[in-house]
Amino acid sequence: MMPEPLRVRSLRRETADTFTVSLDVSDRPGGFPFQPGQFNMLYAFGVGEVAISISGDPARPGELLHTIRTVGSVTEALRRVGRGGRMGVRGPYGRPWPLEQARGLDVVVVAGGLGLAPLRSAILHLLRHREAYGRVSVLVGARTPEGLLYRRELDRWRADPRLKVLVTVDQAGPEWKGHVGVVPALLRDVEMEPSRTVALMCGPEVMMRFTVRELERQGVPDSRIHLSLERNMKCAVGFCGHCQLVPLFVCKDGPVLSYDRLRPFINLREV
Repeated sequence: MMPEPLRVRSLRRETADTFTVSLDVSDRPGGFPFQPGQFNMLYAFGVGEVAISISGDPARPGELLHTIRTVGSVTEALRRVGRGGRMGVRGPYGRPWPLEQARGLDVVVVAGGLGLAPLRSAILHLLRHREAYGRVSVLVGARTPEGLLYRRELDRWRADPRLKVLVTVDQAGPEWKGHVGVVPALLRDVEMEPSRTVALMCGPEVMMRFTVRELERQGVPDSRIHLSLERNMKCAVGFCGHCQLVPLFVCKDGPVLSYDRLRPFINLREV
């Protein structure tokens, strides 16, 4: 439960309010191993702690990355740490994306806004083990083109013939030549065999609810639709109850949960 102080190697701005921080784990034997979809508790000394998904490559445990949106006092304090400063880290915590269970199946990755950050590690895993999976589609949405994360990496993924990458924004100026509309609409352009498809999804809950409806309409089983949830996680081990969702604790039963478990509770903010 004690945070480990790690030195900041670099901070890279992603959007106006979002940055990616790289933490130095060179003194740790074996680096910082994790599974795609897990999160850490990041501590700004003297300010507080916040749950942040790990956005790095699971095959590169020597590089620990987190993509953080500045939305409050803790995340603002983390942004101000700067290169060479130190952040406290606890983790990794939580259940990962079911990538082993998805082997041999088609995979649809659906990300909205900051939801691409916890899915980045899954996408990198799918690319590294591409021969183990069927068709892989990545659907990405944001409010505006300026809100898209990992712009250069998105361009590389779109150019990779092993993936089908579709990007949309809610609104854009005339300079935007891509799709304008909601993320669920992109599913109409995805080739998949619904009974043999696994969906991995993270983003605003309203987006996820409508995307689930479209996946169900196409015949994807609820047990193969997996969502990563955000709740008010404080302890990360199921003690404090802040993230309780009726019988579930998002920190230890999630953050990745199948929709057949979530269906009765997905509309509830606090219980």
